[in-house]
Amino acid sequence: MKKEAFVNNTTVCKMKIRAITDTMDLLSGKWKFHIIGTLLEGQSLGFMELQREIDGVGAKMLSKELKDLEMNKLISRTVMDTKPITVKYALTDYGKTLRPIIDEIAHWGVAYRNTITN
Repeated sequence: MKKEAFVNNTTVCKMKIRAITDTMDLLSGKWKFHIIGTLLEGQSLGFMELQREIDGVGAKMLSKELKDLEMNKLISRTVMDTKPITVKYALTDYGKTLRPIIDEIAHWGVAYRNTITN
């Protein structure tokens, strides 16, 4: 009986670890949280607006990260009918579900910084 409970817990643990790994793979990198956080606050932004808001990101890296986030259905890319052509980026409805996670990470980060500086 105890062995069965252990097997079930191991299965649950493996599923959780796999889910965490998937999430970390999707959101890994220096810039993805910055991009998502900026879009959470800015709604729909153009490429240059994003680059100005995200201190230190280069155009090539921003483009790569935006493509990756779009491919994973976290952001949408809309080509506007303007001259010159303008592209706007926004979080998808699914991308917006990251808000509580990002808010909690930010909350934890503030608490951690306070802990280590006091």
